[in-house]
Amino acid sequence: MTKHPQECSKCGGKMEQGFIPDLTHGGRLVNQWAQGVPEKSFWTGTKAPDETIPIGVFRCASCGYLEQYARTDFSPR
Repeated sequence: MTKHPQECSKCGGKMEQGFIPDLTHGGRLVNQWAQGVPEKSFWTGTKAPDETIPIGVFRCASCGYLEQYARTDFSPR
């Protein structure tokens, strides 16, 4: 597992781990990164590739700056 950012690169404040929920049909999912350019889909709006990587987000408690990382260790446990 890669080391998480502890200090904000903008102001030096403390970084807190979180995620941006993807609210869909009454459920909550973790946003995913997909390689390539988005393509339209008649049925779902956007075609999704078979392989995606969950996105973890770190927020500075002081200034609110966000850093996002796509890594498999951000999958829900």
